[in-house]
Amino acid sequence: MLGFTSHIVMPDQVRAVYPLVREAVPSLTLQAWVSFARPLTNPRRAARAGIVAVRRIPRPLPCGLFLYRREHDLAQGAILATEYFVAVDVLDPAPVVLALAHEMDLLAQRLGCTAIRALVRDHTQPVAAGLRAAGLQPGGDMLWKQVAPLVAAS
Repeated sequence: MLGFTSHIVMPDQVRAVYPLVREAVPSLTLQAWVSFARPLTNPRRAARAGIVAVRRIPRPLPCGLFLYRREHDLAQGAILATEYFVAVDVLDPAPVVLALAHEMDLLAQRLGCTAIRALVRDHTQPVAAGLRAAGLQPGGDMLWKQVAPLVAAS
């Protein structure tokens, strides 16, 4: 997309995108992020899962990202499942969201996917609006319930 460049985040870049991920998950610690992201950024797994980051040209740091997995959907076959969108810009994050949507389209095509599923969290409604503007449409409801884990008896 004009004015932006993108890349798949590599293991040595995990710490550099941590401030962006904190926008999506404010309580996330650096240690938890590194443990979560390292397997996702293994170059040998890029066809199955990863992190895409975008940055404005000529700025050096990313201003947006999303996590992805190539999954098999019973009805659709191969799909690109995306989540944890972050689009940061002081003046207008809308172009960043459009750049992310463009990268999702390209990635889905490269991975042989027939559809894209984007999970947009409650606190990122501007991202949802931008993705709708880029052609993504609601495809159902996602319901969520917090549960307490079972505590092992000692």
